[in-house]
Amino acid sequence: MVKPAEPTWTGPLPLSEWDQIGTITHVPTIYFYQNSPELDSNSIINTLKDSLSRALVPFYPLAGRLRWIGNGRLELDCNAEGVRFIEAESQAKLESLGDFSPSPEYEYLVPSVDYSIPIQEIPPLLVQVTRFQCGGISLSFTISHAVVDGPSALHFISEWARIARGEPLSMAPFLDRRVMRAGEPPHEEFNHPPLLLGQSNNLEERKKKTTVAMLKLSKSKVEKLKNMANEGKNGSGTRPFSRYETVTAHVWRCACKARGHMPQQSTALGICVDSRSRIQPPLPLGFFGNATLDVIAVSCASELVSKPLGFAASKIRVAIMTSGIEFLKNQPDLTKFQDLHALGGTEGPFYGNPNLGVVSWLTLPMYGIDFGWGKEVYMGPGSHDFDGDSLILPNPKEDGGLILALCLQVGHVEAFKKYFYEDIM
Repeated sequence: MVKPAEPTWTGPLPLSEWDQIGTITHVPTIYFYQNSPELDSNSIINTLKDSLSRALVPFYPLAGRLRWIGNGRLELDCNAEGVRFIEAESQAKLESLGDFSPSPEYEYLVPSVDYSIPIQEIPPLLVQVTRFQCGGISLSFTISHAVVDGPSALHFISEWARIARGEPLSMAPFLDRRVMRAGEPPHEEFNHPPLLLGQSNNLEERKKKTTVAMLKLSKSKVEKLKNMANEGKNGSGTRPFSRYETVTAHVWRCACKARGHMPQQSTALGICVDSRSRIQPPLPLGFFGNATLDVIAVSCASELVSKPLGFAASKIRVAIMTSGIEFLKNQPDLTKFQDLHALGGTEGPFYGNPNLGVVSWLTLPMYGIDFGWGKEVYMGPGSHDFDGDSLILPNPKEDGGLILALCLQVGHVEAFKKYFYEDIM
């Protein structure tokens, strides 16, 4: 356990409703670094542990523990118990991982979390450093989504890297979560997503084998998609659809086609919305917690497939513009809105067939994390094996280009790839 280098504030930190809904398990990410003269294995470990200990002083909530306080609600006990830090060695070489696409090997490189033990015994943050035979390393983090969202997690990681390089904090975290404001009442976003027609549950769909595809979109193809989605919008008085709205609409339509849905099949799209700048007044810079909310767009397959791309994009925009915080505050019990279940379980919301979840990492400062031995050669999600689970990432090798990291059932992947590229032509 790595604990804060200095005494920190202790006591209960109330969480907002946004911290306590949707995925409240841990989310993994991983960075790979090539061997370099600065990569002396002993000094790496010492540097990481020392800088982590110092980073946990301003970011002390990550050294605490969650606990249940009744009615499906959690609070964070800031008790400085620390972060689990794991050292590992691999006989493999980095090049054996190929293009670093998420694979079953990743489970050995990312800290596993045992959810069978009481939640107050599970650290919100676990870190693993794995040294490869070639001298390269992987550095992986798995962070509780009940404590932070993606922007806050990357805020912490980038500040930790600054401290490791001997630099001061760039931006201190803003830790008071009472600044969250209420929004409009929700629509469908808190209902469980649809089932396949003719099925009474999703158990069979959950069992089907999945695989991950990393699909690249060049800047010119992204622009072409945006033009397709915005066709006919000229002079309509509304802003053009964004690249996220456009690409996500395209992914939704292609998934319907690849899965061979019946025309009347209802399908839900889960969207993760960052409200930091949407709330009035905007949240303070450095807000440390969850300011993202999962919302849902719903349509039927025939509409998505037969209508222009702008139809799906408009469904996504309407979903993004709704928020359910006031609704959540008035709920006596939050349990039914939580996904407590680790990957591979048979409970909790299922965004697999006929549904989909598309999360944007387009605006996150995810690349260029330098702990003192240079920038990473690859960064990506640490695990990715739920049908319908997808991420849109910026392509670090092409400004304006994107990468879709998509997990689908094995039987649907080739058809998806075909529609994904052909439909842009």
